[in-house]
Amino acid sequence: MGYIHINIGSNDNRVLNIKLALKAIKIAFSNIVISSLYESPAANFKGNDFYNVGINATINKQAHQVRSILKNIEDYLNRQRGLKKNRTIAVDLDLVFFDELVDDTLKLPRADILKYAHVLAPLSELNANKIHPVEGRTYQKLWQEFQSTRSFVLNKYNIDKLYID
Repeated sequence: MGYIHINIGSNDNRVLNIKLALKAIKIAFSNIVISSLYESPAANFKGNDFYNVGINATINKQAHQVRSILKNIEDYLNRQRGLKKNRTIAVDLDLVFFDELVDDTLKLPRADILKYAHVLAPLSELNANKIHPVEGRTYQKLWQEFQSTRSFVLNKYNIDKLYID
């Protein structure tokens, strides 16, 4: 059984797309735990603010199969691929970690953990004492270091803001 963390992001019809992604994830995965809702400006381009949510879950599949499931959910929710990167995004589902797997081909754990508040904050919220398999520090410690050394904008809301069923 794989223990995973997924990051969901959207800056296009954010509430609806996050809700739809959560519903699909609840069908595909087990033992779902949802973080708070985070809002941040678009990174590296001018665009609508993003909503991001972290998800912990378990699944009896391999990491590459999980990525395929996430891609299928994105496609189902009309994720546009092959377009200019700096645009609105209906939904983006990223497998952030899969157990303690370190795999450069699958980009696990994701480098975004150490780069972006909207990835690390929900990850730390749900996995404070879990240790990053490369950095050797807890996600809580990484989040504390991030907050003390970086400038960023990140708003945190109760997930109920989405009125999830």
